[in-house]
This record gives sequence, C-alpha cells and structure tokens, in this order.
Amino acid sequence: MAKRAVSVTLAEDNLLWLRGQVRATTGATLSAVLDQLISRARSHGPLHEASVRSVRGTVSIAKHDPELRTADANVRALFPTGARKAVGQRSRRPRG
Repeated sequence: MAKRAVSVTLAEDNLLWLRGQVRATTGATLSAVLDQLISRARSHGPLHEASVRSVRGTVSIAKHDPELRTADANVRALFPTGARKAVGQRSRRPRG
C-alpha cells in the first residue's frame, strides 16, 4: 500500500512514549510504529461513533434490473480484460 508523508503534532509525553516504542522495536522507524499503531486501532473499530457512516443512498439499482441479474457483467465491464484474468487466477483455490 502506498504511503504518504503527513505532519503530526503530538504532546511531549506521547512523543516520548512513541520514541520508546521505536527503540524497543528492532529496525523500526517512528513513522512505521505510528502507522502500525493506527492500523491496530482501526482494526478494533471506530474511536468515535460519529465516524461510522452509512452507505445508504449511495447505490442506485436500475429499475429495469431490481434483481441485479446484470450486475456481474456490469462490474466486469469496469475493468480491463487483463486485470480480470489476473484476479481470477489468484482467487481460484483447488477443491477437495
């Protein structure tokens, strides 16, 4: 995943704690430790309930296809043929 540089302002005691985490983690950088902390926090759910948003109203279902019978073909049409083959090859698992 691509990373992007940002500026972060931290309280002095939080910065001291973060630097301790960096020292305790072999080969880590402050950015890597901070990124890991945020990833862990995100995997445990939202910090604030207000940050959870519904997707209701963001998808339109065509009146002529309420059962979404053409949905697969429509989604496939969004991607080039080569990308579809590569994804299909990776997702197949041996049966049995």
